[in-house]
Amino acid sequence: MLLAVDVGNTNITLGVFNGDDIVHSWRLSTEITRTEDEYGVFIKNILKEYELDSAVKYAVISSVVVQLTEKIQIAVKKYIGIESLIVSHKIKTNVKLKTDNISQIGADRIANACAASSFYKLPAIVVDFGTATSFDVVNADNEFIGGIITAGMKIQSEALSSKTSKLPQLYIETPKKVIGRNTIDAMLSGIVIGHAAMVDGLISECEKELGEKATIIATGGYSSVISKYLNRKFDYISPDLTLLGLNIIYKKNVT
Repeated sequence: MLLAVDVGNTNITLGVFNGDDIVHSWRLSTEITRTEDEYGVFIKNILKEYELDSAVKYAVISSVVVQLTEKIQIAVKKYIGIESLIVSHKIKTNVKLKTDNISQIGADRIANACAASSFYKLPAIVVDFGTATSFDVVNADNEFIGGIITAGMKIQSEALSSKTSKLPQLYIETPKKVIGRNTIDAMLSGIVIGHAAMVDGLISECEKELGEKATIIATGGYSSVISKYLNRKFDYISPDLTLLGLNIIYKKNVT
C-alpha cells in the first residue's frame, strides 16, 4: 500500500492507497514548529489505529511548505521505515509542464494536473479551494499551461478581521442571503458569494483563452460551500483529487 501526503499551508492531508483505491484519508493542521518525531508518532499511530502500519510499503509527498518537506520525509523514514518520493518539476508526470518557469510550480498543482489528465476530459480546469484559491489549467494537448492564484476565503476573512477595528473573526459557511442584514451575514456574503462571482468570471476568461469549454473540477475544503452560488456549476467535485494525483505520480516514477 502507498501512503500519500499533501502538505499544505493550513492542513496536511494523508491518504492510503491500495492500488487505485483510496482506503482511508486523514487531515491534521499544519504546524511548522512540530518536530519530525511529533509528525512521525501521529502518522504511525493513525496507521496502527486502522491496522495499516504493516501494510504501507511506499510513500509519496507533495509539499508547499519548505520548512516541513524534510521533516515529513524524515518522520516517514524513522517511524514507518520507508523512503518517500518527493514531488517536484523534475519527476515524471503524465502531463507536459509548459509554464514559463516549471521550477516554480507547486507540487500540489502538479498533482492536481496529473489527476485531471487521468480522470477527466480535456481541456480541464482544477479549482483548488485551500489557503489560496488556485486554478490549474490542462489544455487539450495534455499540457499544464499554468493558471491563477488568488487569496482564498480564509485569507479574506482573516484580512477583514485583522485589518479593521470592528469586524469580527468569521467561520466560513453558507450565507443566508446576498444582502446581509447584520455584520456577520454581510461579511459571509462578500467572502463566499463574492468568491463565487470571481470564480465564474475567471473560468469564463480561461475558456476564452483556451478557445473552448473546459471540464471544471473543484477540490479543497471550501468547494461545497461555494458551489451553490456559481452560475457555471462545477462538473465534478473531488475532495481527494490531490491525493489521487500523488498516487498516479508515484506509479509513473517507481512502478
